[in-house]
Amino acid sequence: MSTSQVAVAMDWGGTWIRTAVINRQGDILWQAREHNPQNGTKEQYLAHAERLLAKAIEHAGGPVAGIGAAVAGPVEPTTGTFYQPPNLKVLDGVSFNALWEDKFSLPVWVGNDANLAAMGEFYFGAGKQSAEQGQPVKSLFYATVSTGVGGGAVDNGRLFLGANGLTAEIGHTIVNSSGDALSCECGSRGCLETAASGTSIARIAKLRLDAGEFPDSVLAGLEPDNVDSEAVFDAAQRHDPLAVSILDGVVSSLAIGLTNVVHLFNPDMIVLGGGVTVGLVKLNLLPAIKNQILGRAMSELHKEFQLTSATLGDSVGLVGAAALVWQQLDKAQE
Repeated sequence: MSTSQVAVAMDWGGTWIRTAVINRQGDILWQAREHNPQNGTKEQYLAHAERLLAKAIEHAGGPVAGIGAAVAGPVEPTTGTFYQPPNLKVLDGVSFNALWEDKFSLPVWVGNDANLAAMGEFYFGAGKQSAEQGQPVKSLFYATVSTGVGGGAVDNGRLFLGANGLTAEIGHTIVNSSGDALSCECGSRGCLETAASGTSIARIAKLRLDAGEFPDSVLAGLEPDNVDSEAVFDAAQRHDPLAVSILDGVVSSLAIGLTNVVHLFNPDMIVLGGGVTVGLVKLNLLPAIKNQILGRAMSELHKEFQLTSATLGDSVGLVGAAALVWQQLDKAQE
């Protein structure tokens, strides 16, 4: 077993790429964040990531136990192969484990970012806090609501991955089957991601403004490029009717998706993370989501869950990636 007590972690999302040095207690000792290359090639994306990994290894200041990477899209867990990532399409088919083990001479484990965020919150975040307060968590479901929407499930300390490591893709469950459902990057229509992600909030706002709805909205006075999810949340704080209407739809869609989670996974804790969640928390909208779920839950036992926001913030993917390293190294010694 490696005696190194730090891991290098990466969280590679649709917009940002983060790297960090993290110890076994989940403490971040060093971290950095940069934008992904705009419209870059596969080679440019990989070179960018590898430069940041090398920088993190340098900042570790000594032996590194391994590299853990959380990436935004479906991942085959044995080889770390990316499969049709909706927001990082140029990396489709890349097998990170072999590529980076050869380059850095370190063991590498790669997982879906939402899966690893679930691990991070279970071991070092909301799950840990709940246990410290006398309410240990058996089954935790994590949903990231950000550029895209993803999910991860931890049951009794282990990731629930399914046959090919592709379970819990809540963002691509259908929440709208009507004829006007929006198309999704995955090729389907009416996915939760089309109704609740930051990208889709901006898309919906622009569509409704183009249709002439709410001409007096503060959003109507913005340049189209400035109508993003942050602008919608800012407008909602000022009780702008268009923004409030859009976020009502987000709440409703998330409640439908999470009701399905409650019935399929029976978690005793649901954790929401990502930039959109930050906005929902500021507007105190999580109770509205939970109330809608409770109104649809099929039994009293299904209602026995906590709904909370991620405690690890933007660091959740990084901490989860490090947790994967420690879990895999410990597993090898069993």
